[in-house]
Amino acid sequence: MRRPRLLAGLAGLALTAGLLAGALPAGAAEPAPAPAAARTQAAASYTWKNVRVDGGGFVPGLVFNRTEKNLLYARTDIGGAYRWDQAGSAWVPLLDHIGWDDWGHTGVVSLASDTADPDRVYAAVGTYTNDWDPGTGAVLRSADRGATWRRADLPFKLGGNMPGRGMGERLAVDPHDNRILYLGAPSGNGLWRSTDSGATWAKVTSFTNPGGYQQDPTDTSGYNSDEQGIVWVTFDESTGTGTGTGATATKTIYVGVGDKENAVYRSTDAGATWTRLAGQPTGYLAHKGVLDAENGYLYLAYSDTAGPYDGGKGRVYRYATATGEWKDISPVAEADTYHGFSGLTVDRQRPGTVMVSAYSSWWPDTQIFRTTDSGSTWTKAWDYFSYPTRSNRYTMDVSSVPWLTWGGNPAPPEQAPKLGWMTEALEIDPFDSNRMLYGTGATVYGTTELTKWDANTNFTIRPMVKGLEETAVLDLVSPPSGAPLISALGDVGGFRHTDLGAVPPMMFTSPNFTSTTSLDYAETKPDVLVRSGHLDGGPRVAFSTDNGANWFAGQEPAGVTGGGTVAAAADGGRFVWSPEGTAGVHAATGHGTSWTASAGIPAGATVESDRVDPKTFYGFKDGTFYASADGGLTFTAKATGLPAKGNVRFKAVPGKKGDVWLAGGAPDAAYGLWHSTDGGATFTKVSGVDQADAIGFGKAAPNASYPALYSSAKIGGVRGVFRSTDAGATWVRVNDDAHQWGWTGATITGDPRVYGRVYVATNGRGIVYGDTSETGGGDDGGTGPGTPPAGACKVAYKITNQWQGGFQADVTVTNTSTTAWNGWTLGWTFAAGQTVGQMWNAAPAQTGTAVTAKNAGWNGTVAPGGSASFGFTGGWTGTNPAPAAFTLGGATCSAA
Repeated sequence: MRRPRLLAGLAGLALTAGLLAGALPAGAAEPAPAPAAARTQAAASYTWKNVRVDGGGFVPGLVFNRTEKNLLYARTDIGGAYRWDQAGSAWVPLLDHIGWDDWGHTGVVSLASDTADPDRVYAAVGTYTNDWDPGTGAVLRSADRGATWRRADLPFKLGGNMPGRGMGERLAVDPHDNRILYLGAPSGNGLWRSTDSGATWAKVTSFTNPGGYQQDPTDTSGYNSDEQGIVWVTFDESTGTGTGTGATATKTIYVGVGDKENAVYRSTDAGATWTRLAGQPTGYLAHKGVLDAENGYLYLAYSDTAGPYDGGKGRVYRYATATGEWKDISPVAEADTYHGFSGLTVDRQRPGTVMVSAYSSWWPDTQIFRTTDSGSTWTKAWDYFSYPTRSNRYTMDVSSVPWLTWGGNPAPPEQAPKLGWMTEALEIDPFDSNRMLYGTGATVYGTTELTKWDANTNFTIRPMVKGLEETAVLDLVSPPSGAPLISALGDVGGFRHTDLGAVPPMMFTSPNFTSTTSLDYAETKPDVLVRSGHLDGGPRVAFSTDNGANWFAGQEPAGVTGGGTVAAAADGGRFVWSPEGTAGVHAATGHGTSWTASAGIPAGATVESDRVDPKTFYGFKDGTFYASADGGLTFTAKATGLPAKGNVRFKAVPGKKGDVWLAGGAPDAAYGLWHSTDGGATFTKVSGVDQADAIGFGKAAPNASYPALYSSAKIGGVRGVFRSTDAGATWVRVNDDAHQWGWTGATITGDPRVYGRVYVATNGRGIVYGDTSETGGGDDGGTGPGTPPAGACKVAYKITNQWQGGFQADVTVTNTSTTAWNGWTLGWTFAAGQTVGQMWNAAPAQTGTAVTAKNAGWNGTVAPGGSASFGFTGGWTGTNPAPAAFTLGGATCSAA
């Protein structure tokens, strides 16, 4: 099993091409009603879900709350943060509200859960510290477990996808005086503190070591040459008292610094002054510092590099907080290490039990060590019975996510599936010694049988990743028959999705690309597919004749270094490939056994096929559109004056020869959406579309002949996912401000078999898809609201999360009449005195126990059969029953 590629190289670099210029706006970031776009009315309600893959990316941090059972958070490097739902055994995404302009805030460098007030959670966000991310970092704060957030902007960047992102946690809340938080900053910015629960931040000027370690000082991109900075903060809870009013702040605080000679500092006066711990080991970076306050030990995991990929040597130390004694308690001798240590956890029920991971042991597998006597002796998760035969203390059960075997059958001592790699997040449940979770480069694994380890009894490790979708999506196709969706993904290649709600059994294999960069199918023979992608040593193009169920490799011309883009003729008899490297554009008949260099088109052009004429192919580069009428052998320059800057994507319309849509550009140059009906000879810019970054087609609306258009775009000054059912004359926004997913510009497609369904690519939140509740394609909204007769409305009320004193609910109201609503107000009464807090996608009012929710400006029009949805947070005491009845316009609604 090969090493996953760095997502910075796949997604981050793509974002440097002019797509996302502009400064990050300041202010709060919380769900709010979406303003209406120009030339649009509101679409009927959309329901959004993930196409299931389960995982697919690096999980560098897991954070348990220390005072409330089952309150657990996960952070990802580019895909946001999640909260664990114990009842559903699944992760709940918390940062889907982050919009296009703030896309960098989907990278989470640290999380902190407040032990004094478990409703409060904090996230330090920002993806890159170099110029790949144009915005600055921020600290998000939530008082309702991540249901809603407020934001404090920082005067520097944070690096959720930078080297060292598995160290930490860099963000910490004082367990006694929870108004106090500390944040370790990178890039020479030092240590920062908030004294008002994260609302404002100031530099701790008494802390003078900014942590200057650089992974590679010669890297001119600023990525590997960034200074690691302050990498973790740990409070000694035994040195403070109480919580809330009358609490005294924790006096002793430990801080880890990116400095091999001066890695650990301590304050004993609540952060007023700081001292380097005397006698500490040197020559290593302290990835983690975890305190056992009961026994007075600070445990430290060291590596010679910042990770998460590298690390050749490492040590584990124990520091006695009372005496200042340092003790090397490493599980193996230094001479025997070929890895660093990073994942580190203490069993809070049995504080002498500690576990640590060899995060950078790529071959033959990661290793996890465990001690039950504070580091005097250790045992391993696996060892050699007789080389190369391994003896494992565990059994891996990946039946719920079978692709984690990578389709491999490696020779011993490797195994499939692996125990893991990049294992920097490792946590024992503070309330349950049997429960342990750890993050890898592709998933979250865990067990509920951990103490069997000590009895030398085999225990089972399973994926605990449902709901956490972290793939970076590079291309999507939805053929007219066969599987409804086929995906091209970063790091895990891609999948054939026969059931959107089920985990696919395996990614593409034969060959198994590290990342698939382009996909296409033959329009009239959709069982024929082609894909291209990255693979060390090649081949980098593959074909399928059974709708993607099985694949076989093609040949490749000399000079290919990467996947590029690829296109299949409408009848599946020809292919055109524009790979990365010096090869240039090539054409082939058959399945890529022989390629011929194309004439008249520059290397690196993006290529697509006409969806009717099997001999017509198209290309684009640097503002010029190209077309071929001979199967891709020769191209002719056609329209010019198209966007020459930024990323540009174009697609041809199924069933209409020569009908092409082109989206892209850059904010400081040409940017928008263009349409051609003459095979690219001329293009017309679509008026009213300010910006567009991806274009796709789906099933036409009822009584319409032209396919529905979908675009990730900015229309009428509003960024979102838009749909047009009249060939681009008018548009409706189909997402809302609670569902934005950061950057969505890579690709988009509708479903040719399901009207209204749209598949949206994200950069780290996987594939999301939306379904409309419309039955008649009613984007025009009808003529008037009227007073709905009894039984003409239906309401679904669902409590989606509940905690002590608070809850979150989602409400969907459906128009079951034959007349459109142009505005609605839903009313109900709380039987147990509950109160409404914050509401999104509707405006609340409450008098006593009576509540109303009035439509937002953009979702008031609901066609017959259509729905509108909104959500809110609320408070409760005693019990929290659902309302017994709902009314709309004087009529009683039925229950859904």
